[in-house]
Amino acid sequence: MPISQLMIFVTGIFLLLISVILVMICLLFLVECIAAVLPSNTSINPLINKRNWQDIQVAVLVPAHNEELTIATTLDRLIPGLKPQDSLIVVADNCNDTTAEIAHGKGATVIERHSLELRGKGYALDYGLKYLEKQPPDAVVIIDADCTVHPGAIEKLSEHAIATGKPVQGTYLMTTPTDSQSSKKLVAQLSNIVRNLVRPRGLNHLGQSCLLNGTGMAFPWSVISQVNLATGHLVEDLKLGLDLSIAGYAPEFCQSAKVTAYFPQQERATKSQKTRWVHGHLQTMGTYVPLLVKQAVRQKRFDLLISTLDLCIPPLSLLAVLWLAIMTVSVLFAWVGTSWIPALLSAIAGLCFLTAILTAWAGFAAQELPLTQLLIIPFYVMGKIPVYLNFLIKPQKIWVRTERDYERETVTS
Repeated sequence: MPISQLMIFVTGIFLLLISVILVMICLLFLVECIAAVLPSNTSINPLINKRNWQDIQVAVLVPAHNEELTIATTLDRLIPGLKPQDSLIVVADNCNDTTAEIAHGKGATVIERHSLELRGKGYALDYGLKYLEKQPPDAVVIIDADCTVHPGAIEKLSEHAIATGKPVQGTYLMTTPTDSQSSKKLVAQLSNIVRNLVRPRGLNHLGQSCLLNGTGMAFPWSVISQVNLATGHLVEDLKLGLDLSIAGYAPEFCQSAKVTAYFPQQERATKSQKTRWVHGHLQTMGTYVPLLVKQAVRQKRFDLLISTLDLCIPPLSLLAVLWLAIMTVSVLFAWVGTSWIPALLSAIAGLCFLTAILTAWAGFAAQELPLTQLLIIPFYVMGKIPVYLNFLIKPQKIWVRTERDYERETVTS
């Protein structure tokens, strides 16, 4: 066989494998979105009331780095949901502002950590857990310092965690202020709704676990005390959820517990946040996909295979870019003599992807994002391509906190 024909043959096999994986990913995405629009079971799980809420001791852990302009508002919304026996711990992590003083003035227990070498949210959380070891609570709830905790969220998260003995992730949505709702920000909001509401809700309806999002999550002390959070991983929340799933504590989704935050409005901060999320997700895929498959076979657990596929669903803009690239290459090679099967499978994957997006939009984002705004999606996707290319050239490896809008304003004023 001539070398040229051999290369075409090998490429055809490679495209077939890639297109099969793409179909599986897009099909799972579609199933998640369809399952999400189905009505939820409104009956109360009898386990949730197994233990009276008033008897549960909860510790709320708030990692904070230079949050002097947001911490007061966060604590004001959070404190009314606590009981007398609960504790509120603010970890002032490498702060050089008045975050600690403000938190202390609001009645929180403040512990300060200073380490220029060990930077990252994971180290702050580990420091807080070590403090709690002296008087362990029943459950630990983690809330970011720039979030708004909606009424009842702490109660619902901690009750669910205690009743099931598993980690629990609430609904964490990022929104755009009404005075700065650009088309790109609205599309980013749709992407966030799909990732943090639609997909976990669909998985929950299918009886599967969800990923952790870093805030608005609760853990039984018996579970969280077993893990090592001292890491500078770019997406320590994603890593934590996967580690717990492998250990038999697969996170569950509690939609009624709501936590919200604003997208950064400055372009530089938005790019920094997106880069950390995307690069962290891709690095985690490379590390955990083979590990999850191995553990699924060893433990004979189908749910870990579903978690593997779910982890393989990249950010939606990246998935769109990958689909377009695979579809284009498959068609080109089909014209020169390879099989049309990869192109056909890629077309099916594209149909699943498009249907999933429209299903999610119609069920959960039609009011926030008019149909005409969906036309901006191709331009939004193209704007993210440099972030993906940068992963191939110079992937981010060090955790970097997202710059707050008020910090940018201070620098430029």
